[in-house]
Amino acid sequence: MTDLHTRISDSFNAQGLMATLGARLVHVGDGEVHIEMPFSKALSQQRGYVHAGAVTSIVDSACGYAGLTKAPQGCDVVTAEFKINFMRPALGERFLAVGRVQSSGKLLAVCTGEVRAFAKAGDTDYKVVAMMQATIVNVAQ
Repeated sequence: MTDLHTRISDSFNAQGLMATLGARLVHVGDGEVHIEMPFSKALSQQRGYVHAGAVTSIVDSACGYAGLTKAPQGCDVVTAEFKINFMRPALGERFLAVGRVQSSGKLLAVCTGEVRAFAKAGDTDYKVVAMMQATIVNVAQ
């Protein structure tokens, strides 16, 4: 495990919400982070779709951790703002949030994210159910 992966993984594992959602960190790269969440009836809304709050949470974290890959040592990150678009119902067996840094500086990172829904285990085909743009702020620890 690289120092970058350890930095992101340690922070991710400290989040109670990600554990509550059953989410797991599946990829950490320079400027890109993937978080996977399985379908759970406990996360559904009244029509059986995964609730927008759960979808938003994993993509916000994916964007934030993507920003953290670019943040200076000694900094943590917080989300300053985001905009999310839901394009279709969140139906599937698993969901993958992909966060990517589009631009980063000393204080801010602008990230984009998408949430992909996979109908069955092992599927490589997916539908994008949500897209996010987020501003991530570097915060000295």
